[in-house]
Amino acid sequence: MICLPFSRNTKGYPVNPGKIIALGINYREHMAHSPTLNSPGSPLPAEPVIFPKAPSCLTGPGAPIILPAFIKDYGFSAPRTDMEGELAFIIRDRCKNVSPEEAYDHILGFCCFNDVSQRNLQTGDKAGWFRGKSLDTFGPLGPVLVAPEDMPDPQNLRIVSRLNGRVVQEGSTEDMIFSIRDILSFVSRWFTLMPGDIISTGTPGGVSPLAPGDLCEVEIEGIGVLANPVREETP
Repeated sequence: MICLPFSRNTKGYPVNPGKIIALGINYREHMAHSPTLNSPGSPLPAEPVIFPKAPSCLTGPGAPIILPAFIKDYGFSAPRTDMEGELAFIIRDRCKNVSPEEAYDHILGFCCFNDVSQRNLQTGDKAGWFRGKSLDTFGPLGPVLVAPEDMPDPQNLRIVSRLNGRVVQEGSTEDMIFSIRDILSFVSRWFTLMPGDIISTGTPGGVSPLAPGDLCEVEIEGIGVLANPVREETP
């Protein structure tokens, strides 16, 4: 569990989700510039591509992202872990079968999220993306929560990811294939959402590999900067 303040006051909110649901392939620019996603004739996804992250992956602003030592045991020829800057939101109340028009009524707040991903596990695991996305510390969240009423237009926010001060991702939430309203509505048809659950909305193009000593920054307009150093686990 981590604790985040709301942007308009210093009161902390204990973030303790029962589930984290994230989206893949939800930015047009990301799909257009990815050789693995943009094969000739590939259409846009017909519905949101969703996957889980274990709640135990959460970590807060300033906390280190730990590259686990056991990954070396797999003998990957080119081990790779990437950062992915995303807009996430936290569910306000228990809800099911929410209409797009009612979606914002069920959002407690928006924040930055870093969907850290161990690519070798993610791309090679027959069971899906869960393991490669769910390692401890692979879900930095923060730095604050911004309530929907304090966000003029969540669907028109600039999002920038930096690695050691260098811009590696830049986009806008207006480039989403599926809107925030449609995402919440879709997910709530499949699963009852509970207070504190987290939904992350996908990443723009330009993900970048991490190494010990790096500094990751995810900045979203109207929210702030989520910064986390990268460390290698010591046995």
